[in-house]
Amino acid sequence: MNYQTHILSNGLQLIHKPDKNAVTYCGIVVNTGSRDENENEHGMAHFIEHMLFKGTAKRRSAHIINRLENVGGELNAFTSKEETVIYATTLNEYFDRAMELVADIVFRSNFPQKEIDKEVVIILDEIQSYNDSPSELIYDDFEEMIFEHHSIGHNILGDPGLLQQYKTANAIDFVKKQYRPDEMIFFSMGDLNFKQVIKRAEKYFCSDIDFEAKAERIAPQSYTPSRREIEKNTHQVHCMIGNRAYDLYHPDRMGMYLLNNILGGPGMNSLLNLSLREKHGLVYNVESSYQPFTDTGMWSVYFGCDPENADRCEQLVYAEFQKLMDQKLSDNALKKYKLQLMGQMAIATEHKENLALSLGKSYLRYGKIDNLDVVKQHIEAVTAERLQEIANEIFDKKQLTILKYT
Repeated sequence: MNYQTHILSNGLQLIHKPDKNAVTYCGIVVNTGSRDENENEHGMAHFIEHMLFKGTAKRRSAHIINRLENVGGELNAFTSKEETVIYATTLNEYFDRAMELVADIVFRSNFPQKEIDKEVVIILDEIQSYNDSPSELIYDDFEEMIFEHHSIGHNILGDPGLLQQYKTANAIDFVKKQYRPDEMIFFSMGDLNFKQVIKRAEKYFCSDIDFEAKAERIAPQSYTPSRREIEKNTHQVHCMIGNRAYDLYHPDRMGMYLLNNILGGPGMNSLLNLSLREKHGLVYNVESSYQPFTDTGMWSVYFGCDPENADRCEQLVYAEFQKLMDQKLSDNALKKYKLQLMGQMAIATEHKENLALSLGKSYLRYGKIDNLDVVKQHIEAVTAERLQEIANEIFDKKQLTILKYT
């Protein structure tokens, strides 16, 4: 992949991908998320993401909102377990405006208390909305089980009681610890001169914040499989089954991606969809997911069904696990599944916003960007024998955690 990089004197890394297009994407990936919160800071990373839009030393919230919206651009942000991302989309001629705005809200937000008081109410409403969706809420409860007593298992939205206590000083303290320039990547993609990008970055991404040392992440240790049922009084039974899995740097992570895609990926021909939905007609939605982190990972299966079908669905899921554990894929089947995953990845790169975001996140985690040909080589290197070994390691029934909403 054709890209250019530079490191500013304050440690902030720049990465740019030239793209002959009328639209430019740019933003910052901060190496901090919900797992980096202390016990008295649950929800702080997500709270800060919201508050970045609420005022800086020179702008009020209305000015932030309108700065790009008035020229048809967009300013967005999201928080994950390990990253906070703030990014903008605009026409090429407004790149300077977008870059300066991103820098302003990241480095010079002042977190006014009156805005905090309003925004906490909005976040509390977001939490309640989330609680009303059991098919989403179950993921949070399941992660708490998989990573019990560890911050990576905490839900991103936070604890309502703590959120209502947060003040301007709490926000400033968190930013001083977590929003260090040397823990950030600025990414851009568009028809831009990289020398000019560097020049602007040197102008905008300076900061007079006295940053504190960031605490080292501690990897989750022991894992004990468990089973739990929670009465939710919902029409459907919602179920998750899963295990710990490989981290971002594990040599088998590509094999895990492939195995997960075969089992319950987005394709309608995934094994779980063919069994539970197409063959037996028991579910509307069944899927599996694999989420690697910097020092651990998680894999899970989710399905929702009528209560009378819950046990049957669970057994059908186990049956698909067992097939992958007992039977090595044929050469033709393996080739077909590899082509499917490579095709999905190629199509995903055609979505420019996703490509720009992956540019920043990949550079943060790996210090490089692999092109599609390199990724294909990694997929091609996965053998049927190793897939079977991974299945036996991850799908072992004795190692599975199960959560049901009944």
